[in-house]
Amino acid sequence: MTTETTTRRGFPWVLTVVCAVLLAVLLALGVWQVQRLQWKIGLMDAADAAAALPPAPLEAVLASGQSIQFRRVIVDCPGLSTAAFVELQSIQDGEPGVRLISACPLVKLQGGVDLPDVVLVDRGFVSAEVSARPPVALSGTMTRIEGMLRDTPPPGPMAVAAEGNHFYARDNAAMARALNVTNRVAPQTLYAVTSSNPEWSALQAAAPPAAFSNNHLGYALTWFGLAIALVGFYIAMVRRRPQAASLRERGDRDSPQAASLRERGDRDSPQAASLRERGDRDSPQAASLRERGDRAKKKDQS
Repeated sequence: MTTETTTRRGFPWVLTVVCAVLLAVLLALGVWQVQRLQWKIGLMDAADAAAALPPAPLEAVLASGQSIQFRRVIVDCPGLSTAAFVELQSIQDGEPGVRLISACPLVKLQGGVDLPDVVLVDRGFVSAEVSARPPVALSGTMTRIEGMLRDTPPPGPMAVAAEGNHFYARDNAAMARALNVTNRVAPQTLYAVTSSNPEWSALQAAAPPAAFSNNHLGYALTWFGLAIALVGFYIAMVRRRPQAASLRERGDRDSPQAASLRERGDRDSPQAASLRERGDRDSPQAASLRERGDRAKKKDQS
């Protein structure tokens, strides 16, 4: 059987199928990361564009039906400077502290636009070194603030549960219940960028920086690089198989079993039989027999 026939019959079907499946998966992951990259770039551009717009009344922005993520707004909240609050454990510029969260009722607009009844306002950050808090009292005095709207996803399954009015993860529904809010709460949070208590400098009104991590290009290059490495591995394995078969064939010829079989075949060949016959004629026993025969012939003749 020739090497070509052996290679054809020994085609690595299992290796080919496994590598094809892995290659499809790696390419799909790479393409998905490229799509995620485009989505993330679009999201960052939209956030920059929204933040660049001039502030507008909150109720009008909510009623517009347009994207409100990172939109700057202005709102008048009754009694916000002395409103009840919950605390959210946080870190700002490497310093531990809490953020104060209060509820702000919204004014219903004319025209039957369906708006939430309440929006939660993140009034700002207070350092852990400050034990004082703003006063809490019922008041109808309007407090105008400027802020930035952001979507607030629900907390993850590993979030630490709240301890009374002290929260460790942002949860609008739970915070609203802690503030005794029974009306419909907006799914967004309004981060104040102007202080509700300008007379109290410990309250730092500022929206936390947007946490945009854009590592999708690196992920895509990783998946595509693994796909290229897989193709190289497959080509190397396919090229190696005929060489391995040839080495095994040579090893079989040089093995003790093969040498023994060749030796037995040589003994049974016609050439070996002829050589054995000639060797027998030339042996000392054959010479002695021939000599005895010659003496017997001479004896008979005499």
